[in-house]
Amino acid sequence: MPRNYDIAELKRLDVKHHLPAQQDYQLIEDMGGSRIITHADGCYINDGDGNRILDGMAGLWCVNVGYGREELVEVAAEQMRELPFYNTFFKTVTPPTVLLAQRIAGLTGGKLQHVFFNTSGSEANDTVFRMVRHYWKVKGEPKRTIFISRWNAYHGSTVAGVSLGGMKGMHAQGDLPIPGVEHVRQPYWFGEGFGQDKVQFGLDCAAAIEERILAVGPENVAAFIGEPLQGAGGVIIPPDGYWQAVEAICRKYGILLVADEVICGFGRTGEWFGHQTLGFTPDLVPMAKGLSSGYLPISATAVSSDIVEVLKTGGDFIHGFTYSGHPVCAAVALRNIDIIEREGLVGRTRDDTGPYLAAALARLDEHPLVGEIRSLGLIAGIEIVSKKGTNGRFGGKEGNAGPLVRDRCIANGLMVRGVRDTIVMCPPLIITHQQIDDMVEIIGKSLDQALPELRAIG
Repeated sequence: MPRNYDIAELKRLDVKHHLPAQQDYQLIEDMGGSRIITHADGCYINDGDGNRILDGMAGLWCVNVGYGREELVEVAAEQMRELPFYNTFFKTVTPPTVLLAQRIAGLTGGKLQHVFFNTSGSEANDTVFRMVRHYWKVKGEPKRTIFISRWNAYHGSTVAGVSLGGMKGMHAQGDLPIPGVEHVRQPYWFGEGFGQDKVQFGLDCAAAIEERILAVGPENVAAFIGEPLQGAGGVIIPPDGYWQAVEAICRKYGILLVADEVICGFGRTGEWFGHQTLGFTPDLVPMAKGLSSGYLPISATAVSSDIVEVLKTGGDFIHGFTYSGHPVCAAVALRNIDIIEREGLVGRTRDDTGPYLAAALARLDEHPLVGEIRSLGLIAGIEIVSKKGTNGRFGGKEGNAGPLVRDRCIANGLMVRGVRDTIVMCPPLIITHQQIDDMVEIIGKSLDQALPELRAIG
C-alpha cells in the first residue's frame, strides 16, 4: 500500500524545487504541480488524487514485466547486502556484471559478444559515438568520423545523443547538432510518402543514405545509426525491405551499422531485439529500458567481436562512468531477463498479444479521425487526420490533434503519449486481452470526445 503522502504539499514542493524532464516549467507551475504517481501494480499506475490509470506506455517504454515484481526487489536487496557498489575502472568487475554481459551476448548472438554497461540509453549512444570514432582511428582510418542518422530520430538527450537524433526542436536548444553528424530522410510513409508505393518509398529512403555517403565521401563516414522502428518519433515502422537495403549500403562502403534498441529491445517487437524482427545484422547495439524493466537504471552497448579485436590493439579506451556495470542494477537486469524467459513474454508478444493488439486496434480503423494504424508486437501508433483517406492535419499543421486526444485518454484512465498527431502506446508485455480491449475502448471514446473540438480548429 502507498504511504500516506501529503499530495498538496508534494505538488507545492514540485513547483518550488523540482525541474521535470522535457517539460514547460511555466506550464507545470500554472497547473499547480505535476501529477504525483504514488504506487503501481501489474499494468496500472495510481496517482495521489485517487486515479487508477492503465499504463499504455509501460512507464517510458520500459516496464516490460509490469509493476510490483517482488523478486526484483528481493534480488536488489540481496545484492545490496553483499556488495552495493564497485566500479569497473580499476581492472575490477563484480559477478552480476560479468554474468549479465554473458547473458546479453547470448541473446544478441552472432558476433555481438561484448558488452559495455552504462545507466541510460543516452549514455549507451554516447558510448557508440566515442567507440566508433576511436575504432576507426585505431584501425588507421582517422578520417572516418561522420555519423549518418535520420530526421526525427531519437537517440537520447546528451549532447551526442541529441546530435545523433534528428529532432529539430532539440537541436535548437544548444546549437546542435555538433559537427560530424549528417541527417537524411526518415522512412515515414504516412507523413512523407503518402500515395506512393510503400516498398519503393522505403527503398528511396535507403538510397538517400547512399547519396549522403557519396556526398560527404565514403572514406569519411564512420557509421549509420537508426532505431529498428522510430519510437519517440511516432512509432514509425519502415516499409518491407528498407533495413535490408540499408545494411547492403553499409556493407558496400564498409560503414558500421548501429541499431538503437533502447526501446525495441527485450521483447517489445516479438523477438528479443527489433533487428531480429526486421531481419538485419548490426555491428553495435545500444540498449536500455526493458533491460531492467525500469526497476533500476541500466543500459548496455553490445559490440561486434570484429570491433573489439581492433580496439585491443589501441591501448586504453578512455571512456566510462562511475556506475558503468553497477552490480545492483546488473543483478536486477539478470532477474528481469529470467522473468521474461520464464513467462515466455517474447513469444507471447509475437504470437498472441501483439496480433491481438493489432486486431483490436483495427476496430478503430473506420473512425473519422483515424488515418493510419501501425503496430509491431506491443508497440503501436494511431495517426489522427482532419479528413478520412488523406494525411491532412487539423489547422493545416501537425501537433494540434495529438496532445488533445492524449489528454482525453489520460482523463479517461489510459496513459498514452501524443507525438505530433500520433497517439502512441507501448504497454507492459504482461498485458492481457481484456486490458488491450480496455485500451482500445478508451482510445475510441477519447477520439469521439475530441472530434467536436478538433473540427472547430478546422
